[in-house]
Amino acid sequence: MMLATVFSRAQCGIEAPLVTVETHISNGLPAFNIVGLAETAVRESRDRVRSALLNAGFEFPARRITVNLAPADLPKEGGRFDLPIAISLLLASGQLECSGIAQYELIGELALTGMLRSVRGALPAAICCGKAGRQLLLPKTNQAEAAVAEQSTVLPAEHLLNICGHLSGEKPVIPASSDSISSRQTSSCFADMMDVHGQQRARRALEIAAAGSHNLLLSGPPGTGKTMLASRLPGILPALESNEALEVTAIYSVSTHNAAPEWKQRPFRAPHHTASAPALVGGGSHPLPGEISLAHHGVLFMDELPEYDRKVLEVLREPIESGRITISRARQQITYPARFQLIAAMNPCPCGYAGDKQRTCQCSPDQVSRYKRKLSGPLLDRFDLQIDVPRPESLPLPGDIPDKQPENSETIRQRVITARSRQLKRQNYCNQQLRGKMLEQHCLLEKPERDLLNQAMDRLGLSARACHRILRVARTIADLEGTDKIQRQHLAEALGYRLT
Repeated sequence: MMLATVFSRAQCGIEAPLVTVETHISNGLPAFNIVGLAETAVRESRDRVRSALLNAGFEFPARRITVNLAPADLPKEGGRFDLPIAISLLLASGQLECSGIAQYELIGELALTGMLRSVRGALPAAICCGKAGRQLLLPKTNQAEAAVAEQSTVLPAEHLLNICGHLSGEKPVIPASSDSISSRQTSSCFADMMDVHGQQRARRALEIAAAGSHNLLLSGPPGTGKTMLASRLPGILPALESNEALEVTAIYSVSTHNAAPEWKQRPFRAPHHTASAPALVGGGSHPLPGEISLAHHGVLFMDELPEYDRKVLEVLREPIESGRITISRARQQITYPARFQLIAAMNPCPCGYAGDKQRTCQCSPDQVSRYKRKLSGPLLDRFDLQIDVPRPESLPLPGDIPDKQPENSETIRQRVITARSRQLKRQNYCNQQLRGKMLEQHCLLEKPERDLLNQAMDRLGLSARACHRILRVARTIADLEGTDKIQRQHLAEALGYRLT
């Protein structure tokens, strides 16, 4: 009786639970069975492993082989278990000797030639492997992704024979270095705010939104610069901290999206208005992260907001408040982080020209009413800033020399970084996340300011949630000016950024 045990990692959201691969070879009719809640792709590894071993020059035992993937109640999917199954089979059959196999974990899909192919979720596996004090053997194509985990030892290889050579001590694999990744500076690839002429109020609102990570709704006729402004928001945001960048990279690691943002660069997601609810919040039989999770610590831009299906928009309400999304299926429940900044743009009516001074609106009152009813009150309540973006009176034409050049993104970004530093020093997170007692403590108002806010709530019919959001915006405005207390002008400006 021959038995071998190898460690590996499954994928469960952005977590990587430990899987013990146990291989038992016994007498009996030749058979190759895989047990432990293995799904189709895992069961198919029998044929991939057999061909890979034979093509790599090993023998495939013509005996009864049982592979157990423990724990048995954890779903196993994908080709990530090909490599640990192959190595455990070689150990059990005596074709490979390795006394220190317990200090390694292995993931990787095998080609029929024995070459190693990349797998999803290499970074979460590397993080968990490092915490467990083991070294991770994985395909070389996953090297750049897994090496981001600085506390982990990542050993990349191209072929099954490279893995065997390392485990036997004949030819050790060189560990991947994370220096070139972690020290890389973020290069801004976003357009500059200098391109935006006029729209001073919208520029100011965008700066406030960036400083406090507030949600922003831009409303106005077509061609007034709403999309242009929103696309420049990432350029005035501070770079991600290392732990935040690690979270973002881990989400992209387990998703099917390969276009991950640069290291420490905030993600910017702009889904089309035909996107479904699962596309936004995540889903599928094996739940994958949606757009709100891919925008974690970054910006989710929703252009033409009323054109989205109302049911799709309503699924955003809970994640906006909680900063996470839980996807429940019959066999598992997965939670993804979703701390995103929502920026939305819309027209005031179906034709887009309601309230425009230069063009006449062609919509009937009933059409305008139906158009606006696509957005529920609770959803609108979750926007901290809601502003009109009117048509500018004049714009410089090509060749014109404007009287005053607009501020560039870097100048605004420095003010945003200073304001955020005040917030992090005071409460360890952005103003948008102020809740409960922390909100009362840091947004304390004097009697004149309290009277002003009470009058505004009565006249505008604002909800308690809207009142709290106004206080957070006022706190951010005060931080931009470098003052400790919210003053009357800060509160008045925050009240001016409400359409409803």
